[in-house]
Amino acid sequence: MLALLTSISVFGQELSGDVKNGEKLFKDNCTACHALDRKLTGPALKGIVTSLAAEGVDKEWIHKWIMNNEALRKSGDKRANEIFEEYSRTLMDVFEGRLSDQDIEDILAYAENPPVPEEEAAPVVAQKDDSENLSYILLAFASIGIILILTLLKINQLVRLKTSSAELTELEAARIKTLSQFYNRYQGLSCSIISIILVLSLYGVWAWLMGLGVDKGYAPDQPIYFSHKIHAGENNIDCQLCHSGAKYGKVSEIPSLSVCMNCHRNISEYTGKYIEPGKSKEFYTAEIKKIYDYIGWDEENQAYTGIQKSVKWERIHNMPDFVYFNHSQHVVAGEKTIIADYNRKNPNNQIDVVCKACHGAIDTEDVVKMANDFTMGWCIDCHRTTEVDMNNGYNAAYFNKLHEKLKKEYGEGKSKITVDAIGGLECGKCHY
Repeated sequence: MLALLTSISVFGQELSGDVKNGEKLFKDNCTACHALDRKLTGPALKGIVTSLAAEGVDKEWIHKWIMNNEALRKSGDKRANEIFEEYSRTLMDVFEGRLSDQDIEDILAYAENPPVPEEEAAPVVAQKDDSENLSYILLAFASIGIILILTLLKINQLVRLKTSSAELTELEAARIKTLSQFYNRYQGLSCSIISIILVLSLYGVWAWLMGLGVDKGYAPDQPIYFSHKIHAGENNIDCQLCHSGAKYGKVSEIPSLSVCMNCHRNISEYTGKYIEPGKSKEFYTAEIKKIYDYIGWDEENQAYTGIQKSVKWERIHNMPDFVYFNHSQHVVAGEKTIIADYNRKNPNNQIDVVCKACHGAIDTEDVVKMANDFTMGWCIDCHRTTEVDMNNGYNAAYFNKLHEKLKKEYGEGKSKITVDAIGGLECGKCHY
């Protein structure tokens, strides 16, 4: 068991600190620029006290560097300025007043002797016993064999009976052998069957035509695997951090890889607890490396190579060219009322952000799929039931006389202003 209090001697220097507290402080203050085992914006910090002690640097110098590296550089310290130049004059945060000497001691204890993390066991998918499956297959073949044998015996019996019976000869002569004979003998029944088949065929063709362009459940594979459950669910990243166009523009837009690199410049491997069944931490890490490959990021030198490749994402949601849809109009103006209307209709499936009303519980999905039909009828039903936000200052002033107008047109029952009452069903609103 790892002791929480570590006390070791490094080249004659006593290093003591609370490893557990040091791990927390390291993650809160250092991981934006440093990792234990690899170079990021700053150097790898595992065993940093040992490596510097071998070069004749004492622990007190490390304390000064962490506390206020700027002051140390301005004092003319040669090593401090060499490090500053080596890492492209990248400014390091000043922690004076934010960390105590004991806090730094805890961080150094953690960096010098970090605990080995316990590997999260990937969920085990239950597998059926192969012998049990084989038994079912053999039983099925045996049943089919018995049925075939009994059928052949019965056919053989009928053939022998036919050759020896005059009655069967008469029955054979009266037997209906073609569809035309059946139609002539049973015209009423035949016409009924033909009518039913025709109606079912026409309905099938109509249903097929109505399904054109309706791709609910469509979930294509993407060139870079991206789990919304990890990002929006486990890490609670707001949708609009990546899809900023949804709030301020007509189109939600697919975020560029530069947006991904805001985080993944320093997050080069997956260390989270959640693992999708059938996946592994190594799988997620490999997908992060794909981002580096596409955008041209040299992880070793922490610099862009300038060689980029285009990512050919498979588009999931795509309105036809003859349809006008504005994301910002719904996300900003309709946010409160859309959420309220959805929660009223779905008391057992409440939502907290407006995006889920159309795109489903995307924070629980590993692979994004089309969650609704997105047909004209689906939009019209929403416009007929969703109220206009009258708490909005603009709406309150613009529609202050609309209530009275609605009462005259629809009677006292139409006291709520829904989207259809302000032109939400007009063809020109969406088709122009």
